[in-house]
Formats: sequence, C-alpha cells, structure tokens
Amino acid sequence: MSKITRDTLYDCVREVLKGSKDKQRKFNETVELQIALKNYDPQKDKRFSGTVRLRHIPRPKMKICILGDASHCDEAKANGIPFMDAEALKKLNKDKKLVKKLAKKYDAFLASDSLIKQIPKLLGPGLSKAGKFPTILTHADNMVAKVDEIKSTIRFQMKKVLCLATPVGHVQLTEDELAANVGLSVNFLVSLLKKNWQNVRALYIKSTMGKRQQLY
Repeated sequence: MSKITRDTLYDCVREVLKGSKDKQRKFNETVELQIALKNYDPQKDKRFSGTVRLRHIPRPKMKICILGDASHCDEAKANGIPFMDAEALKKLNKDKKLVKKLAKKYDAFLASDSLIKQIPKLLGPGLSKAGKFPTILTHADNMVAKVDEIKSTIRFQMKKVLCLATPVGHVQLTEDELAANVGLSVNFLVSLLKKNWQNVRALYIKSTMGKRQQLY
C-alpha cells in the first residue's frame, strides 16, 4: 500500500460505510474498487489478468452451481447448494439459448473432476464464452470451503478500455474487514501492472448506491 496511507484507506472506508448507514437500502450494497489507468495502450501493451483471494467474502449472495457426479450431487443437496448431474446437462441438448440461460442464472460453476472434460461435449462452448467455465472439484475437496473460496476470489482483467472495476466487499463488513479487502486488492492490482503505481491514474471505492471516495 506504499502510495495509500492507512489514514486515507480508513477515511474512505468509513465514508462508504457511513453513507450506506445514513441512507439504508433494502439490499446489501456491494462495494466496488474502481480503477483508472494511465500510460497504458490496451491495443499494444500486454493485457493483464489475475485473480486474488480476499480475506472476507465480497459477494455473499454470489450464486454457484455444482455440475456433479452422483456423490457430489448428494453432497450439494445436503448443503443446500444448487446442482445438476450429467443427465440434466444432456437434457439441455447443447441448445445455445438454454446454455446461455444457465450461464446467466449462476455467477460461477464447479464441476466434478470426472465430469469436467465432458462439459464441452455436453454443453458446447456456451459456458466458456460467458467466461464461466467450471472450476474443478475433486473428492478430496471440501465442497463448502471450495464454494467459499470462489465467493472470496476476485478477478482483475484488462479489456479494451483504461477503466476497470471489481467487487471488493459489501456494506455489512466491518471497517477493518473492508479495509483489509481493499488493501489486498489494491496491492495485487498494482503488482499486475507493467510499471506498477506509474500506471495508476486514480483509485476509488464506491458502494452500489453511494458516492465514490477517492483512494488515490
């Protein structure tokens, strides 16, 4: 956090949380880190992409579906996690509209190691196109922990523009929890950039309906 002081970080976090308390919404607002870059040419420079696991789940309501073999489906059912078996996937019949609908319904997918290789055959390229190809789930994994890991992981991906945003928390986190998530996210983002802080024009955090606060 070399360029952002602890005081600035906590002031911004405090303002975001205060704003959400002063004007309470009927839903849990997500807190987003918004990034403006400079000295970067998206056409020529290598586009970066990276994921980092945060200490506190930024999107608790993220919907995850298990594409599982029999025992994974049973485990998912016991834990109240949505699931589909190979038969249910076959019924989609590679129909592009149905696969698109499935990709829209969930934020992420986990697939049994025995099933993951069959996904392209069963569903076609739909999940990959939506950027939601499943993460592998083995029988040695703890399913609930794996779901939490996916909920805790955020991605920074450079596209064709110099602005990007990613969820880093929500307004029901404590000041320390949100500050920890923001700090970790900023450090990780800067480590992905070619010239580190020299590529950062500005950083903001903002809750869904709140005012944005400038970190840098």
